[in-house]
Amino acid sequence: MDLLSIAQQNLLSPMVLCFALGLFAAIARSELSVPEAAAKAMSIYLLFAIGFKGGAEVARVGFGLEVASAIAGGVILSLLLPLVAFALLRATTKLSATDAAAVGAHYGSISIVTFVAATQALEAAGLSYDGYMIAVAAAMEAPAIIAALWLVSRTSETGSKSAGIPREVFVNGSIVLLIGAFFIGWASGEKGFVAIASFIDTPFKGVLCLFLLDMGLVAGRFLRETGRQLRPPVMAAAIYMPAIGALCAVPVAMAIGVSTGSAALLITLAASASYIAVPAALRIALPQANPAIYLTLSLGLTFPFNLTLGIPIYIALAQSIT
Repeated sequence: MDLLSIAQQNLLSPMVLCFALGLFAAIARSELSVPEAAAKAMSIYLLFAIGFKGGAEVARVGFGLEVASAIAGGVILSLLLPLVAFALLRATTKLSATDAAAVGAHYGSISIVTFVAATQALEAAGLSYDGYMIAVAAAMEAPAIIAALWLVSRTSETGSKSAGIPREVFVNGSIVLLIGAFFIGWASGEKGFVAIASFIDTPFKGVLCLFLLDMGLVAGRFLRETGRQLRPPVMAAAIYMPAIGALCAVPVAMAIGVSTGSAALLITLAASASYIAVPAALRIALPQANPAIYLTLSLGLTFPFNLTLGIPIYIALAQSIT
């Protein structure tokens, strides 16, 4: 399947159209909203279902060298990309070292919702992927935050509460749920998956549609309220960092020798930007960093780009190297 076919299929998928509806409603100042409790419940459901299915798949195929290599490759990317983002932002913008490091942390970490959207696009394209990729996603959450704190510590700026960060990173609710569900799925195996398939498999796409509707509303509000405050050189990072992340992931995917679907997911992870785990951690570790900058870039700009155009490009790129 070529790039245009994948892009058309992705843009017309119910998930992307639901996101577009939420984005339009927010920009148009509609009263449409998703209750916070409902949004949180959907987030919990999606994280549990993703983790459980990934763990069950690893139990089916076993934990071997390929799995360990993929996780190691993901960790390396998560540590490298914040350094690249920091250097580029410091060279091309007037952002402080703290804000540049905070933005870098977002682009070194991952967006689990972008990951999920990519899995659905792969299924629609008839491409399979390995369940252990959810373990790679989980492993890529924290290293970027550590890299960002190291960058700040090397500047003259002070005030970082880095002593409290390890706990915030590793017991963040989304990470605990994702990893916990993964190990539950791994322990219970295929029998456990079959037992609750009607709960974690059948309703998954419908819940994802509603969740992306809410994400569209949130992204639209950020763009409407803070988008105009960002200068073009800063906003450019929302596009060139996904491109850099994707290109950095290509040699890693080739070295590991993963399947086309798994390569596409690794590229997608490297090209995505966190807007859940990293903001929660940086709120404690780098309170002086400006959320209007890093959230507008990651959620308001990069997330819509990846959801609509990025994922088809990453799939096509994976097809070209495998």
